[in-house]
Amino acid sequence: MKFKAEIDVMPLDALLDPQGKAVSSSMGNVGLPEIDGVRIGRHIRLFVEADSQEVAEQKVDEACKKMLANQIMESYTFSLAKM
Repeated sequence: MKFKAEIDVMPLDALLDPQGKAVSSSMGNVGLPEIDGVRIGRHIRLFVEADSQEVAEQKVDEACKKMLANQIMESYTFSLAKM
């Protein structure tokens, strides 16, 4: 079976996010002063071939831990959909 994974990687809340801070500071300049606390991360989409959803989840989790997210500085979440 083939599955599509949608992965979101975000900086940990305890760490500075200079990109997010710059965007947050600029919101007032574009007429959106009510928006703050912007955090910027990454969105990753991938496809995985697996015998079951459980196996696909394990493979995606392993990919996140080994390559897609730096767990010292980032957290990740993902969803899986059967194709």
